[in-house]
Amino acid sequence: MGSRVEHSLHKALKGVRLLVVEDDAILLMELEEILQDAGAEIVGRCRTVADALATVEKYGISAAVLDVRIGNTTIAPVARQLGQRGTPFFFYTGQVVSDPALEEWRDCKIVAKPAQAHAIVYAVVDLLHRRQ
Repeated sequence: MGSRVEHSLHKALKGVRLLVVEDDAILLMELEEILQDAGAEIVGRCRTVADALATVEKYGISAAVLDVRIGNTTIAPVARQLGQRGTPFFFYTGQVVSDPALEEWRDCKIVAKPAQAHAIVYAVVDLLHRRQ
């Protein structure tokens, strides 16, 4: 995963408050760096479903980046809570087509791991444009 954001995307996410849920610490740090380089404020960097649920309750979130599998559980409770709040999200996962946990969100955007920095930033930008 390239961690440098293209100059054209620098600050593309200025003012955007993001939740990032990823159980792999290294991937979480890389996602945080990519998104911050694009101007986003990371209001929640969570490695568990419980932490993510608490973050959704506590902070105003513009959008979220979710891994499908967090340890041995799915991200489903977080995705459902975000959906109920009207908060857009996409899945960043290596389980692109094979994971039954994705069935509930067939129309949700999926970015396959590993992805280039620009693909991740574009995915967030796309979520926010669709929301408007």
